[in-house]
Amino acid sequence: MIGGCLDSEFSLWSNGLFEDFKLGIYVPVISEIVVAEIAQAPDTVIKKYSELLDYNLIILELSNEVIDLANSYLAKKILSENFLDDARHIAFASVYEVDLLVSWNFKHIVHYDKIRMFNSVNLENGYKPINIYSPREVTKHGS
Repeated sequence: MIGGCLDSEFSLWSNGLFEDFKLGIYVPVISEIVVAEIAQAPDTVIKKYSELLDYNLIILELSNEVIDLANSYLAKKILSENFLDDARHIAFASVYEVDLLVSWNFKHIVHYDKIRMFNSVNLENGYKPINIYSPREVTKHGS
């Protein structure tokens, strides 16, 4: 989502979501995995990420629960092991009961069939269903 702020196709809604964070409409929540990904990103992405630090950013820590739930997604073949980090993004949000997971990843995350399967596994493992949307569907800004 952060990289979307710098992409002409997604910038209107990604930057709109940043404006929502700035106004306190939403609280940004990311995982340690995102922090590690950002550390290796281009400087422009790192600079955009640093804005989140001013918006009461919450960083979630990797736990055994997150690892186990992500592995459950892989065991059900919702995602392959090549996309372990994507499985962990979903697991972080599920375990920590984040209200919304927002992503531009339409292949592995923001995909109707996959969302249904993630939620099926969540219910089997005692977690609530998760809401997954693109920034376009969430932000109060942009049109």
